[in-house]
Amino acid sequence: MTHPAGSSTPPIDLCTADVATLAAAYAARALSPVEVAQACLDRARAVQPTLNPCAFIDDETTLAAARQSEARWMRQAALGPLDGVPATIKDLLLSAGWPTLRGSRAIDPDQPWDEDSPPVARLREAGAVFIAKTTTPEFGHKGVTESPLAGITRNPWYPEVTPGGSSGGAAVAAAAGIAALNLGTDGGGSIRIPASFTGIFGLKPSFGRVPSWPPSPFARLAHVGPMTRTVTDAALMLNAIARPDWRDWYAQPYPAQDFITHLNAGLKGLRIGYAPTINDEPVDEDVAAAVAAAVAVFRAEGAVIEQIDLALPDARRMFQILWTTGAAVMAAGMSEDQRRHFDRSLGAAIAIGQGFSAIDLGTAEFKRAALARVMAELHQRYDLILTPSLPVTAFTTGQNQPGQAGSTEWNDWTPFSYPFNLTGQPAASIPCGFDRDGLPVGLQIVGPVGADALVLRAARGYERVCPIALPPLDI
Repeated sequence: MTHPAGSSTPPIDLCTADVATLAAAYAARALSPVEVAQACLDRARAVQPTLNPCAFIDDETTLAAARQSEARWMRQAALGPLDGVPATIKDLLLSAGWPTLRGSRAIDPDQPWDEDSPPVARLREAGAVFIAKTTTPEFGHKGVTESPLAGITRNPWYPEVTPGGSSGGAAVAAAAGIAALNLGTDGGGSIRIPASFTGIFGLKPSFGRVPSWPPSPFARLAHVGPMTRTVTDAALMLNAIARPDWRDWYAQPYPAQDFITHLNAGLKGLRIGYAPTINDEPVDEDVAAAVAAAVAVFRAEGAVIEQIDLALPDARRMFQILWTTGAAVMAAGMSEDQRRHFDRSLGAAIAIGQGFSAIDLGTAEFKRAALARVMAELHQRYDLILTPSLPVTAFTTGQNQPGQAGSTEWNDWTPFSYPFNLTGQPAASIPCGFDRDGLPVGLQIVGPVGADALVLRAARGYERVCPIALPPLDI
């Protein structure tokens, strides 16, 4: 399938086209999934030496899947709107036929890779064409994407700075035009941090909305969600990956709603609490200004905005206990030979986790329930909460945190993301401007548990006024 002779259809950028554009072109036989897959593979190869978003590429398997999709479209038997759409898989998620090394030299690549994680299985069933596995820090353990195995992943806006993590490769794949649909994971901000730093859309769904297997060592902190160039593509992706999977006993019942149905209902009448910060954490002035301007757009579009002081006591401490004990549990199942390969920062987190007692862990879970109640009560007054996604913009690669005095761990500089892993709420990051150096700023949209569709609706309402801009790539 190619563009018909004499067609007046505007040319399609094969690497950055959205789902609706691709599906319409496939249906009209104006474009083939094979052409698109090849273009995305070429883009991945072109940016890989500079940006390093891909942990694994397999042209033969990708093009075979694209040819199967093309055949379905040719006989008018497409599996749905995602059939033939390019996708990537974070290298923490199992994918049959491709290795899942989790950014670690501790994982033996010579083993059967014969199972899909649930969201990978759902995208495969929907006909998506997998372009690559994307880079992650070792076991997704920090907020930048650098690992002993895969090296440093860089930001497409400015390669000297980080794209964030741990789903940094997925964010770069979206921003750089490698794939429209990108699977990320989020155990404390790992979708929203890189979405904010790279200027794309990322959604951490309600806990259990997207089934997962095998279980994460970070247990009920861990979420799987979409990372895309448009809000609509994220909603379409969530429709697919939220489908049930018997392997995950944490999974919520499959929602009857279509996440597209009310996506364009707008912002009018929404009751929104705007928190310029959380727990009085300092925010960079450029970030604060961009977020305030975004809030003004919500107000202009008819949302009812009230500025609030948001205090979430003990969130930092309870997250540290729950997260580092998860890391310690993960390490306990490995041999001494495997552990000697660990990134030094992962080893430090494991050591902290090993120092907590069962009483510490139980107390953290008890306090977590109280924190969830605080947010649930707040949502009796407000449909949504707006905050900065992060208090800073992207910083130089090769370090685990910005150059702040006393900042020693990644969750020291991500105080607005991990509280909503503790509460299990849906939370999204959407770009809302740039700092003085031209680096993206993210706005976080938080909803009550289960209100994923409302978070998407709000993000789409903002996006209609302020479309997402992609970085200019010199390739």
